[in-house]
Amino acid sequence: MLNNWLKIAFINYKKNWLSTIINLFGLTIGLTGFMLILMHWNDEESFEKWNPKKDNIFYFQTYNKKDNVYGAAISIPYAENALKRISEVQDYVLMMNDGSAYKMTTKIKTAYQQGGLSASDSFFNLFPFKLVAGSYKDVLKNDNNIAISTTTAKNLFGKTAVVGEIIKINTTNFIITAVYELPEGNSQVKPEFVFKPVDQIKNDKEQWGNFNYAGFFLLKKGADPRSFEKKFLDIIMMRAKENSKEGGMTPQRYIDTYGPNDTLLTPLDKIKLHAESTWFGKPDFKSIIILFTLSVLIVILSAINFINLKTAQASQRAKEIGVRKAIGSTKSSLVLQFLMETFLICVAAYLLSLALTELLLPSFNKFYDKEIVMNDWRIYYYSFAMVLAVTLISGLIPATYLANFKAIETLKGNFARSKHGIWLRNGILTLQLIISSFFIIGGLIVNNQVKYMMDKDLGYSGKQVLLINFSENNAKPWLKYERIKNEIKKIEGVADVSYGEAAPGSNRYSNSNMDYMDKSIFAQHGSMDYNYLQFMDVKLKKGRWLNPNLASDTIANVLVNEAFVKKFGWTDDQAFKNEVRPGFDNKPYHIVGIVKDFNVFNPRIDVDPIIFFHYRETEWKRYNVYNIQLKLKADDIDGTLKRIKTYWQNNVEPGYPFDSYFIDKKFAESFVKYQKQQTLFTILNAMVLMVALLGLFALSSLMIEQKLKEVAIRKTLGASDGTLIVGLTKQFLWITLIAVLISIPIGYYLMNEWLKDFAYRIDMPIWPYVLSLILLLILTFAVVSIKAYQATKVNLVKYLKYE
Repeated sequence: MLNNWLKIAFINYKKNWLSTIINLFGLTIGLTGFMLILMHWNDEESFEKWNPKKDNIFYFQTYNKKDNVYGAAISIPYAENALKRISEVQDYVLMMNDGSAYKMTTKIKTAYQQGGLSASDSFFNLFPFKLVAGSYKDVLKNDNNIAISTTTAKNLFGKTAVVGEIIKINTTNFIITAVYELPEGNSQVKPEFVFKPVDQIKNDKEQWGNFNYAGFFLLKKGADPRSFEKKFLDIIMMRAKENSKEGGMTPQRYIDTYGPNDTLLTPLDKIKLHAESTWFGKPDFKSIIILFTLSVLIVILSAINFINLKTAQASQRAKEIGVRKAIGSTKSSLVLQFLMETFLICVAAYLLSLALTELLLPSFNKFYDKEIVMNDWRIYYYSFAMVLAVTLISGLIPATYLANFKAIETLKGNFARSKHGIWLRNGILTLQLIISSFFIIGGLIVNNQVKYMMDKDLGYSGKQVLLINFSENNAKPWLKYERIKNEIKKIEGVADVSYGEAAPGSNRYSNSNMDYMDKSIFAQHGSMDYNYLQFMDVKLKKGRWLNPNLASDTIANVLVNEAFVKKFGWTDDQAFKNEVRPGFDNKPYHIVGIVKDFNVFNPRIDVDPIIFFHYRETEWKRYNVYNIQLKLKADDIDGTLKRIKTYWQNNVEPGYPFDSYFIDKKFAESFVKYQKQQTLFTILNAMVLMVALLGLFALSSLMIEQKLKEVAIRKTLGASDGTLIVGLTKQFLWITLIAVLISIPIGYYLMNEWLKDFAYRIDMPIWPYVLSLILLLILTFAVVSIKAYQATKVNLVKYLKYE
């Protein structure tokens, strides 16, 4: 019986070769996209899976109700009190300065080592990398202890047995207490060396408001993280009771004003995608879900093609089914036979998709900067499960439909003139065109939004502005800046020099509360040199710039941006009359100028309130001077760059790499994510249209073939070719019109939800919906009319000789 089924299947594949190829092509493309996106998703979910304590380690986040935002940091007093007062807590670790780099000197060599991490004592208790040498007991207990990776050990000493050796960083000697091997699995925590930020910890020991650390808590086995979150509210209240006395507030008013109002713990292996806010960047689970959904839609489109083509071929197999039923075949055996035929096509497509995925994987890895390989059993498991699902979806409907034919009716030969399956085919075709229309609408809106962000006036000019980062070996970095500023101006090709903390494209920033009377907001810090805002071509809205000839401009005078004024609810004139007290200082600051908003961090988010002040105005900000920025003349940029680099490496930081970038190019990197979304949406859009149009062509071919006798009769009665073409295509055009009209509210809702993530967004345009309708009508007419035109050339004798 099975042999007979296989013979019938291959006869039908050969007879309907175009439909077979289209089904194979569509399913192969759909399954390939599904597997690539699934591998990307699995790779993102695999972070921190190597850690044996991952189930009990949680990342700490704060929640500020007033601004409805999550914070990614914690202060030392909060962490210490959590250990003391919350019974679920077993240990914690604080991290800062991830990715730090130093010039290290050993008895063998001097080398520049990147990838360092500053952390508290318990780091290796929560992140137990494989120990190669030394011990993790008291590994960071002493101020001058350091643990290094095997890579760093080989780089500095040429071997890994280096416990007890000395590494000199700046003027401090560090003793190596452990050598570890970094995990092979994905991890956001992969330091090449680890040491304790002693001075920073001493300064922050009693400072509740210094949220300078990423916090990880190790809970006791079986402990409920929600219980931790509830008990942490008591610690928040304890701090509020202590600090509110000074300002004459109630503790609850203090919490509502300054926060945090609540906390959130996210499991270690979930922070890459599912945390609200992290030290390593904001997770973007939504983008993966969108891509995965789109890849599944392509597979569904392929299944729709299968259903449509199988039901359209029904008349060709009607007599076969009638004969089989007449000789005793049951409905269930017929269903199994048709399911087997579908399964064979699906398995063939699955094998082709595996080959195509392997072929495309290097390009996919390059696109996402990954190293994914096809060695995860889950990829094969889930993709084969998708094959089975497609087999059932695309096979069961036509199989049931075909198996329900009445033997007497089909043997009489009347089936071709019956209307069985028309509503089914039309309904499924409509669904296919709805999906196609949504892809066109979505693709046009995504392209429009990305173009809008790229063309938007950012409020400054970073063109030809070169930012050079200082190394981390500066005792007094502001003096270094002042020393080299005038010297570097003398280099041929340098037009101007300045410094700004809130530099576009930089990921180094800080913020704090700004208080006025009983109101408080959070604002970014913009310590700077006098000329920085003019240097960046920022526009002054009202007031004046800081003036180096006025002593008050390095004592208590500041500028703010429009967002700062708006957040307080002031008019411009009110801003000049009011003084604010920043959380980072104990004196009032007077606003002397308001600048136009300019986007520092990301084109997706709104401009934050920023306060600009001279770096000497606040003592601790002097130590945060981390860059010097140069505006280059346009005539010889390459030559100027070489001269600057030579000067820097010979006179400023010998032995350190020249860490620099052009601000406009660095800021442009913030667009890369959205450009990739745009590219992927365009590719998926093209795939959807190709699969849909090929299916439409095959379906229209089969349906028009069933009407060839009708065409022959109408042509004999004098109908013109144009009339016949319009008559044959009209049905498909109506289906297309209905599908687009149904897709419009769906597309509007989903794309509006997507646009909500952008502070700077387009108004929902009408033209993508109109263009989708016009484009699909044109494509439908073009595809169907090809076969309709061929039908007008029908051989009249062939179809009318027995009439």
